[in-house]
Amino acid sequence: MTKSILLIGVGGQGTILISRILSSGFAEMGFDVKMSEIHGMSQRGGSVTTMIRYGDEVHSPNFGDAEADVIISFEKSEAVRALPQLKKGGTVITDDYEIFSVPVLTGASEYPFDALDQLRAEVPNTIVIEAYRAAEKLGNSRCQNIVLLGKLVNTMGWDEHVDWKALVAANVPPRTVDINLRAYELGYNM
Repeated sequence: MTKSILLIGVGGQGTILISRILSSGFAEMGFDVKMSEIHGMSQRGGSVTTMIRYGDEVHSPNFGDAEADVIISFEKSEAVRALPQLKKGGTVITDDYEIFSVPVLTGASEYPFDALDQLRAEVPNTIVIEAYRAAEKLGNSRCQNIVLLGKLVNTMGWDEHVDWKALVAANVPPRTVDINLRAYELGYNM
């Protein structure tokens, strides 16, 4: 059986990094894994989406509406925007974090401040954490992605099969290994 994961964030949040870590972990579990990156306007703070599919045999990383088993969102309004891709009974893990897009900043659109209410109303299995704030308290807000990774691994029960800390250490810059390992632990235990 093939499983699908959608990761969505804003350029610079590390969406692609944790997608690579997840893909490596699934490969270590013995799955066929495919990953696609959709960058949008990532250099300018636009949406970045990554699709991962894993299973016994995967032909394409891409999937359509109502096919994601899990959505991992780095920003709560992005989670709402991604909801059409979640299958019934799926899981949403999102950061309770707000980033105002250019249209919001210019007044062309409004930020959905009720995003968490919308998520909880549509998806009973919505998990909200404060990954960005936790990473800030650690001393590096850029570790938000690894906090989310820790929460995802614990929620999905994948920790028995892979040494995720070793994968984190192998994929982050050497000078940031210690703080990223602390970020992983923090997310895992949230």
